[in-house]
Amino acid sequence: MQTKSSFIPMMIIGILFFIFGFVTWLNGSLIPFLKLILDLDSFEALFVTFAFYIAYTVMALPMASLLEKTGYKNGMAIGLSVMAVGSLLFIPAAFSASFILFLVALFTLGTGLTILQTASNPYIVLIGPIESAAMRISIMGLINKSAGVLAPLVFSALIFSKLGVTENLSQLALEELAMHLVTPYLVMAGGLLGLIALVKFSSLPELEFEHDAYDNSSIFKFPRVILGAVALFFYVGIEVIAGDTIGLYAQSIGVTDVTALTSYTMVFMVIAYLVGVLFIPKYLSQEKALVGSSVLGILFLFGVVFSSTTNTSISEVLWGWSGIQTLPNSITFVALLGLSNALVWPTIWPLALDGLGKHTAKGSALLIMAISGGALLPLGFAKIAEIVGSMQEAYLSAIVCYLVILFYALKGHKIRSLQ
Repeated sequence: MQTKSSFIPMMIIGILFFIFGFVTWLNGSLIPFLKLILDLDSFEALFVTFAFYIAYTVMALPMASLLEKTGYKNGMAIGLSVMAVGSLLFIPAAFSASFILFLVALFTLGTGLTILQTASNPYIVLIGPIESAAMRISIMGLINKSAGVLAPLVFSALIFSKLGVTENLSQLALEELAMHLVTPYLVMAGGLLGLIALVKFSSLPELEFEHDAYDNSSIFKFPRVILGAVALFFYVGIEVIAGDTIGLYAQSIGVTDVTALTSYTMVFMVIAYLVGVLFIPKYLSQEKALVGSSVLGILFLFGVVFSSTTNTSISEVLWGWSGIQTLPNSITFVALLGLSNALVWPTIWPLALDGLGKHTAKGSALLIMAISGGALLPLGFAKIAEIVGSMQEAYLSAIVCYLVILFYALKGHKIRSLQ
């Protein structure tokens, strides 16, 4: 991709990544919120993640075809429009207290994000040298997860500030609580409409690809992309489990005030993204960052399963000095998963897309489809927790996710041919 300057594209894409993060990580607060007002069990509540992330699988390839027809820039504007519609659907969902309508709104938001993600990630990979792509994606991730830190805090402040107590509420109080969703999502829809104008009238360049030897090949002839999509499937699954189940897990062991806990996981992701920005590629290769992330994830999962659900010594070291809510050690290890997760997405994308040329849109779509891991694996996690009778023990099953990522880091990305 040839541009006179990468600053303006990076700035615009950075704004979009902030929106990705804010909308996506609202789900961590929305799950216990809807569980409360609609009287759902944990398995039902995790259909919030299913409805949102399954859109990536259902819509990714159609959106890739759309991008080939409209161009990446116009495709981004369409994606923002779809997201605005999804935000507005939360208003009738809140008035009717309809779980189905909430799920439709979440699916619509996910569809809009599918278009944006399919278009924007290749921009960041191809706007500069491939060797430093993980560093650029880390910058975007830093913006994205900073929004993820803010979203649960803003949600809690706007939704619960007037009611305070969220246990044993009357039906009238629950209906009033649901109405508090209207203003935030109305404001969000207005902000998205403003971003459409920013993208449409900006100097954001169109992606252009040179002719290459693979123009007539199928995207399925690139095993590094296929295996990258598999690795991302398991990555997004464990990322969502870490960010969106922390509140449910805290509820299950008696912790109160859980709607902002997703921010704890996001804080550690921000720290790891800073490492990526500062150290990749000068001191740390993309491959080594991926290996380190998967090994750390396995260690932290052992910490979740085998540490105390009452003792807060680790939490006091990490949070107590700043007056932030201290947590049982086991929950703190769930939050620490953010540290191991952050650099997986930035490192897999450049390793998978390297050399795809005109197949980049379809390769990107396959990688975006892998986000369905965020729809399916949390439900599997909830079912395992139900079977074993302990959400804490269920976290051990997530080790599979990091083992798949470790395989891709060590071998999968090096496979260039099926022959």
